[in-house]
Amino acid sequence: MKKVAILTSGGDAPGMNACIRAIVLTAEHYGLEVIGYKHGYNGLIEQEYKLLAPVNVNNIGQRGGTILKSGRCVDFHTEEYGRAAAKNLLDLDIDALFVIGGNGSFRGAHHLSKYYNGQVIGLPGTIDNDISGTDATIGYYTAIETALDSIDKVRDTADAFERIFLIEVMGRHAGFIALSAAVASAADRVIVPEDCGDIEVEVDNLIEHLQAVYRVRGLSSYIVVTSENLLPGGVITLANMISEKTEIECRPVILGHVQRGGSPVSQDRILAAKLGAYAVEQAIEGHNAVMVGEHNNQLVTLPIEVSWQQQKPLDKYLLKVQRQLLNL
Repeated sequence: MKKVAILTSGGDAPGMNACIRAIVLTAEHYGLEVIGYKHGYNGLIEQEYKLLAPVNVNNIGQRGGTILKSGRCVDFHTEEYGRAAAKNLLDLDIDALFVIGGNGSFRGAHHLSKYYNGQVIGLPGTIDNDISGTDATIGYYTAIETALDSIDKVRDTADAFERIFLIEVMGRHAGFIALSAAVASAADRVIVPEDCGDIEVEVDNLIEHLQAVYRVRGLSSYIVVTSENLLPGGVITLANMISEKTEIECRPVILGHVQRGGSPVSQDRILAAKLGAYAVEQAIEGHNAVMVGEHNNQLVTLPIEVSWQQQKPLDKYLLKVQRQLLNL
């Protein structure tokens, strides 16, 4: 093995730069040349790349975003693009490609492995934390901290006016950020897709809980944290539903893409460093079409299909804590 490549794909996540740095420095240690493809799979198709030496990754670990930029390539699943990408890698004599991203990025990596004779290794980089096989994904911890900081600020104004606020966090179709941020911020209620059936029933349960809180505490602030994509219109629709049933004004707050930005917290920097170095070593050992992760404080290597074939479960006890034990 002489030359490897890196790309970052899909939604950016704090810690991607730290992971790029770890791959480059580990590759340097083992005498490997590194190139970085820009704009995800789009750059791979267009052969848009730059050389990555240690000097290029100096002091990037603390920066959010990705120095390689990112992007989505909706047509990458086709045979035409798979073969074009494989040819570009072979033209540059790339022995292994590291893909830092989420489920969509990993599906792209799996598709590429059908046409590319080299190695493809995925590193989980997404704030959603929805990749099976690893306890946490790069960017997840920072997203929690960003959401928590915003929820704490909303709580201040909610207390001042004794208002109901519904706060929508990201996560695509997973409730990891919502649940963790809700527990950490002492939110009164959390609604996540993994534990939400009929939304009308969920709203009725929420109102029943709200009334119980008012009986205990009197008129007070009330914070609900929800995941995105729970229903059409999201938290705005949900706020209208509650207002119609209670005749109490509910203020919706959508945190949005602010959760993807910012300097990565220590947990994400450490995870990125470990996975980046480990991925290079796994490539040197000959692994292909795999993802690397960390489970129970042990680094692991799994077939890349595991990331989307198995649904990653929420922490049921943490959900119980928020729903049943700490909800008044």
